[in-house]
Amino acid sequence: MSDTDVFGPEVVAAIGRHMNDDHADDSLLICRTLGGQPAATGARVSGLDADGIEFDAAVDGIIVPVRIPFRGRLTERAEVRREVVRMYREACHALGIEPRGGE
Repeated sequence: MSDTDVFGPEVVAAIGRHMNDDHADDSLLICRTLGGQPAATGARVSGLDADGIEFDAAVDGIIVPVRIPFRGRLTERAEVRREVVRMYREACHALGIEPRGGE
């Protein structure tokens, strides 16, 4: 299966919608820590591919693009969730907060 099949426009849009609707706070934590934007006040998923996920982070009233690489190249849609959960947990650890259970 090629990257295009796994991460076509519909898949990217669905993952972005899910993250932006249900996990906006997680995206913000990820951008503040792993994305190097500690002053971010908001973050939305703007795209992704087999190698990383992209956010638009609000920093001092300006939208700043943030790209965070995955640990390795992804080949299946299901791997995106695992990578985002890993990023969320790393962000929580960096901030000294307890991640939610069941992630």
